[in-house]
Amino acid sequence: MLALRRVVGAYAIAVIDKEFPDKIVVAKKSSPVAIGVGKDNGEFFFASDALPFADYTNKLIYLNDNEVALLKLGQDIEIRNLDNKEITHDIKEVDINLESLEKGGFDHFMLKEIYDQPRCISDCMRGRLLLKEKRIVLSTINLHRNELVNAGRFVIVACGTSWHAGLIGKQLIEQWAKIPVEVEYASEFRYRNPVILPGDVVIAISQSGETADTLAAFELAKKSGALCFGIVNAVGSSIARASDTGIYIHVGPEIGVASTKAFTGQVTVLTLFALALGHELGTIPQQEYEDTIEELGRIPGKIKTVLEKDSKIKDIARTLTYAENALYMGRGYNYPVALEGALKLKEISYIHAEGYPAAEMKHGPIALIDEDMPVVFVATHHQLYKKILSNIEEVKARNGRIIAIVTEGDEAVSDIAEATIEVPPTLAPLAPLLSVIPLQLTAYHVAVEKGLNVDQPRNLAKSVTVE
Repeated sequence: MLALRRVVGAYAIAVIDKEFPDKIVVAKKSSPVAIGVGKDNGEFFFASDALPFADYTNKLIYLNDNEVALLKLGQDIEIRNLDNKEITHDIKEVDINLESLEKGGFDHFMLKEIYDQPRCISDCMRGRLLLKEKRIVLSTINLHRNELVNAGRFVIVACGTSWHAGLIGKQLIEQWAKIPVEVEYASEFRYRNPVILPGDVVIAISQSGETADTLAAFELAKKSGALCFGIVNAVGSSIARASDTGIYIHVGPEIGVASTKAFTGQVTVLTLFALALGHELGTIPQQEYEDTIEELGRIPGKIKTVLEKDSKIKDIARTLTYAENALYMGRGYNYPVALEGALKLKEISYIHAEGYPAAEMKHGPIALIDEDMPVVFVATHHQLYKKILSNIEEVKARNGRIIAIVTEGDEAVSDIAEATIEVPPTLAPLAPLLSVIPLQLTAYHVAVEKGLNVDQPRNLAKSVTVE
């Protein structure tokens, strides 16, 4: 205890003393630690989360900051804080589908997880989207109705792919609930003395629930009196435990470092939440509410239709293999999809790629366009279609190489683009759930073609638990 009081910074450590080889001391501060408990305390495991020891036990304890656990075979775990006061922890049982920890015949976890998305989205909506009754049921709205319907502002904090999901969530909440939303990089939010008011709702989005910057931003919001709302995948994670309320995305363990099914799960949950909140507030027309619910029910089947185009996407991806740079363009709901597509290409194929709102092309990026620059447009047929068609024509006039994600039956873009990938028609707010699939597959096939490690790209970790 005396030594730990002098430690500066974050840590998650396990220590064994050669004089006491039957004991292990585990301690943590600002980094996650899960302790797995075997049968009759006959064995113990420790890791940053439950996945590494899921084959051996589903019983675990999550340590909190400044806690120290003493593990001794055959005895109950003893936990104390740095003041040497004993702490009581309940042992939790976590349900982990072990099949999700296997590749299931796929070459890589990433490809398996891309193909898992129809099932994952169905699981995410199960018990929440009631198609026969044409309504959405979320316990978070039932339990925290007053705080949510009277929220003066939502602030979404996230990093990476989760931040892109948050940008979509902003548009959904503002369209249907008419409440202003800000989306912040958690790493910047925590250090810029943000103004957080007691009536604010702060939404933290994280697949692992352990992202260090997002957790720190969340704790800052809690101290300021905001309602803390977590959207996570990992049950019992740090953000889940720190939340006042929230929603699990329930897409199952995601093993590939480049997030795929967690993104569509996050977008699905944000869609359900925005719809339910708008209905509660009376700010969404009843017909639009019911039509969107019905279309949500069709989304898993439409994703399967997109996945059937995988062989064509693979062929198109080969044209990007030797590119050194790429631009991704989108507008409206598809702008965050362009950001996500560029991130996926960067993460696993090591090709420099940038996402932009298509209208911003004229403010700088258009100077980069020549016959060697691939430009990927997310150009599904929605309210800004004519605008993005104009942007595509501008790129064509400068001999740019155009690859476009379009709605089935599109002819205008198909006549201009070098290659197109069609997705089924859907409502504009739901378009990201379909248009992101070809971009995930494109990044995957480019990386495979280059012979790269798809599931564990260099310099990246699945969960960023340090600053």
